[in-house]
Amino acid sequence: MARNPHVTILIANLPAERDRRVIRECLTLEAKGFDVTVIAPRGDRSLRTLPGSRNTRLKPYPVVVYGGGVFSFAFEFGWSFLCIAIRLIGEVFAGRAHAVQVCNPPDVYWPLALLLRAIGRPWVFDHHDLCPEVYAARVGTPNKWVFRTLSVLEWLTLRTATEVVATNQSFKDNAARRGVNPDKVTVVRNGPATAEIAATGDDDGVEPADGVHKVVYLGVFGPQDNVEGAVLAAEELTRRRGRTGWRMILAGDGESMPALRKLATERGLDDVVTFTGWLDGAAVDEILREATVAIQPDLPTRMNHLSTMAKTVEYVGRGVPVVAADLTETRATLGEAGAYVPNGTPAEFAEAIDALLDDPDRRRQMRKLGRERFLSLLSWEHQAGAYAAVFQRLLARRLPAASVRIPAPRSGAHDSTTTADK
Repeated sequence: MARNPHVTILIANLPAERDRRVIRECLTLEAKGFDVTVIAPRGDRSLRTLPGSRNTRLKPYPVVVYGGGVFSFAFEFGWSFLCIAIRLIGEVFAGRAHAVQVCNPPDVYWPLALLLRAIGRPWVFDHHDLCPEVYAARVGTPNKWVFRTLSVLEWLTLRTATEVVATNQSFKDNAARRGVNPDKVTVVRNGPATAEIAATGDDDGVEPADGVHKVVYLGVFGPQDNVEGAVLAAEELTRRRGRTGWRMILAGDGESMPALRKLATERGLDDVVTFTGWLDGAAVDEILREATVAIQPDLPTRMNHLSTMAKTVEYVGRGVPVVAADLTETRATLGEAGAYVPNGTPAEFAEAIDALLDDPDRRRQMRKLGRERFLSLLSWEHQAGAYAAVFQRLLARRLPAASVRIPAPRSGAHDSTTTADK
């Protein structure tokens, strides 16, 4: 039987130790006096608790398939639903799961929301991705029936939640369009805590110590992420700058990794493009602090206009100038710390990167503006209070009296785009 108020977090698309947003959420809940269990796909088999946490329990389940077609995804989602349902019911019978948070994708867990709410347990939807738009971005020309089905599932997921946590104002607006009371939607942006970023002692340093400029991409390698655009931008850069004095570092992993490695080899780019694989938090911090410029190759699709990429705040937190397509939420996040291109073609990215590499004064100014923006608005410290307040409110009767105080969000923390130039 749980002694402290207990939150169970459900994830379907990543092992818990790879989801930096969920890690930060767990640590925030721990600090506010909650116990936490995370039910997620199996990752590192040696882990029993979340790395860096006090006692957040991991309850992994086996992954049996990763597919690329509609039926493969349907099977994968069905399997994850079954595994999560069994483990969640076990948590309820064990006296835990006083409140549940589900993270998408996919949007298939609304029947569990109905079940948990029927027995008086709050259900919070942490809205990571717009699934219909992700599907459209992945396939190019979406099947209208699949798109409509995903839209219905999103509607059900939003409407069956007790409250919704949205990653930006566009997601909050989307929830309101789906009929959710805006007062039940809290904006909690993605982004590292200041403690995750090592101090360098040289806030004005923009030139690489080894004389080799590093152009960095950080994140997932999926069809919708357009990482091939970064590889092709590297090819364009070889024509503009030659093959010395710079490198492109692609840090991450995902289903597109084999195709990207093949593309780099076929284009003769193995000497200027480096793949690091998936990195832990310390390695992410190190590689971004060494970066001269970051690239965000996401194309101007509806999904990308409405989404705040986690990598964007990782970049700006280290003061790295970012080259990106001119997307609504990207501009709301970066402001003048970004250099924007209209269409996101490899040639446009290469031209913007080339110009920045030759302009240390502009990079220095972008670095300064980015760090100021991060420290005053975007860091996890500005999000944690609003996030914890959701569960403090929902589980107030289970919290000790000293812990019940609901913190008022700092300016910009609850709805950050009110102070950003969206």
